[in-house]
Amino acid sequence: MKKLLLSICLITISTCTFAQTFSIGPKAGINISNYTSGDIDSDPLVGYHIGGLLNFGFGKNFSIQPEVLFSTQGAKLQRPAGQQDFKISYLTIPVMFKLKTNGGFFVEAGPQVGFRTSQDLPDQTINHFAKNLDLAVGAGIGYQTKIGLGIGARYIAGLSKVGNFSGQNINPDFKNSVIQASIFWAIPLINNN
Repeated sequence: MKKLLLSICLITISTCTFAQTFSIGPKAGINISNYTSGDIDSDPLVGYHIGGLLNFGFGKNFSIQPEVLFSTQGAKLQRPAGQQDFKISYLTIPVMFKLKTNGGFFVEAGPQVGFRTSQDLPDQTINHFAKNLDLAVGAGIGYQTKIGLGIGARYIAGLSKVGNFSGQNINPDFKNSVIQASIFWAIPLINNN
């Protein structure tokens, strides 16, 4: 994990060196999460995300946007005792590659790594329901004004299994699936365009 964080820091520093514009700011919104794949009976769970972003612009239309977000995810699982909420909290680090039109609309896509911070499980017999590391990929659309205020929607598809459940009566092949709706403010600090 130390190597991964060091790599992210080095990439951020080298990106900043070549960027023509630089913005920083807050971001927050809602999550609608569920589990996909595997043989699991679940319904969506509503959560939230909050954190900050950096945006490194190259030219007028392309930028790289790393973010650090606290994100609550999970699903409502059907259990013998009825439907129960399985809530997992992650510290997520998405790195989005953004292409923006001159009118402010944008599309984005990129990888995301998540570090589990906590889990709130109704069934305490399941130790370590979620793994410490969650890998995903995201894509989204949105609109950003000239002063940096914006809205966006993003879909995040998990690449890694939520957990390892050997010896337990759970199919281990399910992954995180999250729809995010966000508001943000990318406050411009440097503009060399």
